Amino acid sequence: MEATGGPPTSGSAGLAARRAKLKVMARTFLILLAAAGFLPAEEPAASAKDRIRWIRNSPRQGAASIPALDNYLRNDPDGQVRSEAVKALIEIGGPPTLDALVLACADKDSEVQARATDGLVNLYVPGYYKSGFAASLKRAGAGIKGRFSDDNGLVIDPGVKVDPKAQEAVAHLVKNGTWPEVRANAARAAGILRARPAAQNLGAALSARDTQLILESLTAIEKIGDPSVAPLANPLINDLNEKVQITAIGVAAVLRERSAAGPLRRAMENTRSAKVRATALEAIAMIPDESNRALFDAHFADKDGDLRAGAAEGLGRLGNKQDLARLQQAFDTETQMRPRLAQAFALVRLGKIDLNETSPLQYLVNTLNSSAYNGIAQPFLIELARDKAVRGALEPGMEQRTAREKTALAEVFARNR
Repeated sequence: MEATGGPPTSGSAGLAARRAKLKVMARTFLILLAAAGFLPAEEPAASAKDRIRWIRNSPRQGAASIPALDNYLRNDPDGQVRSEAVKALIEIGGPPTLDALVLACADKDSEVQARATDGLVNLYVPGYYKSGFAASLKRAGAGIKGRFSDDNGLVIDPGVKVDPKAQEAVAHLVKNGTWPEVRANAARAAGILRARPAAQNLGAALSARDTQLILESLTAIEKIGDPSVAPLANPLINDLNEKVQITAIGVAAVLRERSAAGPLRRAMENTRSAKVRATALEAIAMIPDESNRALFDAHFADKDGDLRAGAAEGLGRLGNKQDLARLQQAFDTETQMRPRLAQAFALVRLGKIDLNETSPLQYLVNTLNSSAYNGIAQPFLIELARDKAVRGALEPGMEQRTAREKTALAEVFARNR
């Protein structure tokens, strides 16, 4: 058998007929050894089928097989072989695979791009690949089809450092992915990784015709939190697709985009959807402006609890202590959790920072124990704790608090250091 100095290749041309049988027998023997884990990472395989078989066994060699897999990504003409190389890299895992995965993101094959994207996320969110978009990929004509999960709340902690090469790779695919699903998947990855270099490409993607790409881009913009692209979401606040509309409203709320005030008011006026109306009012409440007082007054006692909540939040952020009395009365008589939490937030925002059994601040702390409502109470407390006086009121007596309260308040303090 002829010696080889690198990873498996497809070349077998020029072999003499009298040696063909020996070569086949030798190759079969080597494949069996590789499958058993006895061969190093550079053993030969001739056909695409053989190369794939070798690649699937390569993770047994760990990081030693990465150079060979990288070579497949650079040189193999078969997209399926390159796709298998990406899957092997993901199985090997760890920082040594990052450069090869970044390389795969620039591949011309849409499936390779999608798998590499999820592989990069998997480096920072272990296990992501198994439930991500690429795990459900199927070929469909010239493109690919996959399943997007409706649960798109995943995002790395702010303190996690993502390699700039990974951020640039997903940013490139948001704009240049070979198929809309690939671009949408890259947008999701950019949001999860808080990839700020992707912000401008995400903003540009909002004008695409693909709904999934628009939704993923809006969500990613919200997670990344770059205010420079927030205005690009304003036209979608009145989109005919309610899901797109609500997601765009969320961008305006989280990024507190003042230029969105007009579109948000129009959304309230024109929609027949109670959900859109309430979400728009809550977004308006995030942008303190006295010109919105009449809107908050109009919904302060609305029969819809979500509208009452938005109105209370808005009054609290306006910061006028003349509203204390009616907010206190509303808090004392409210029977629904969502508006009562908003009223508690408003009261604390206006200076009611005492802690006792019936105080609004204690009510917010108590709600940290609720699985259903701690996701509302904690963000309120994070915002309120920007005030040093509120932090001072919360710090004493931590040793007497429940485990859930301690954990949630630790994050509140950490976010306001």
